[in-house]
Amino acid sequence: MSKIKIILVDDHQIVRDGIKSLLSDNSEIEIIGEAKDAHEFFDILKTKIPTMVLLDISLPTMSGIEISKILAVEYPQIKILMLSMYTSEDFIFNALKAGIHGYLPKNTTRKELLLAINEIYNGNEYFSKAISDTILKSYVKSAKQGNSVSDDKMSSLSNREREILLYVVEGMSNPSIAQRLSISIRTVETHKTSIMRKLDLNSTVDLVKFAIKNKIIEL
Repeated sequence: MSKIKIILVDDHQIVRDGIKSLLSDNSEIEIIGEAKDAHEFFDILKTKIPTMVLLDISLPTMSGIEISKILAVEYPQIKILMLSMYTSEDFIFNALKAGIHGYLPKNTTRKELLLAINEIYNGNEYFSKAISDTILKSYVKSAKQGNSVSDDKMSSLSNREREILLYVVEGMSNPSIAQRLSISIRTVETHKTSIMRKLDLNSTVDLVKFAIKNKIIEL
């Protein structure tokens, strides 16, 4: 397995030092740079391209969300894990729309940080339970208010696909969905592929954007 090369972007040195300390004994992870703002970060990108960036939202001159938008267009191969003290709906959904691959609150544990890094590295998205709960509560609120969705596309989904769609929007991983439904991971992947095809989407992040746009979940 190639090393997961990470750049840390946070305007507080103590936070960067803390993250480095948490990850220092993991042989599969290499911190290749750190920056306190967008200027320093994009300077690093001139000579080093990471596998993943651990990114704060609140930064001087340019926010983490603005940085994410640039990365999504100019460096789509870089995975983005947002690590922020802000966990309200507007921050979460704006980050999702910007193209992030995961979102954790800053009080996360070392175990969950490593889990998120590995899930994202392996091509999945990862959202902590608190973040997933926020997304789900917004979904439930929207559903109770009777907000409409794209009927043509949604009606094409089977009952099982609708069930899996809900779990995906909650932020559950494929193994977690498989365990919840007592089916194989491969079956989950097959259903997700079918959902993406029917909804004309390419990723879980696109799926959440679809949910926002069609008021399955609301900002």
